[in-house]
Amino acid sequence: MRSLAFVTLALLGCATVQRSAIRADYDQSDRDKTLRLVVVTAPLPDAQPALGELWSLIARRYVNQHRDFIVHRHLAAQAPPADACGERTQGVLVMHPRVRRQAREVEAAVQARLIRCPDGERIWEAVAGGTWPESDSTVKELTARYVEELGERVRPYVAATFHLLRATLDTLPRPRLVRDEDVMEKVELGE
Repeated sequence: MRSLAFVTLALLGCATVQRSAIRADYDQSDRDKTLRLVVVTAPLPDAQPALGELWSLIARRYVNQHRDFIVHRHLAAQAPPADACGERTQGVLVMHPRVRRQAREVEAAVQARLIRCPDGERIWEAVAGGTWPESDSTVKELTARYVEELGERVRPYVAATFHLLRATLDTLPRPRLVRDEDVMEKVELGE
């Protein structure tokens, strides 16, 4: 059995992310090669398809805007699909969420990992969780956008999902786009 060395990031002052780790050999093995991702949320949070779509869509947009990965598609399902790695997909960002509404708050947690498509090796992983109010004025416009796209059912979950995923996805490694066609593809996404 092969053991993998991971570099664990200490995140002092950030109570949301309990643990985050990146392969110790990331710069050599994946930084320039694992660029095109698909986001998969499985199982569906609270067994609701709209919430799975919310998680995957927020993650897709956040990673495209704040990391140099190229995320063309996202999925939400009860189980990760066996065919998540498509023709040009080099990695799968898998999120295993848990949510619970109580009173006027949402408790949310995630176990996330980035898996390399060719060999199924784990590149990055994180565990995070917390509780947020259902209504948050700092994400009022964002909430309205997702309610318009996905329906009223997602409203109480938008703030918690966004805050949790932002903290978690900020611990992802930063790939490097070195080929002109990769840079152009990223620019064309426009997300």
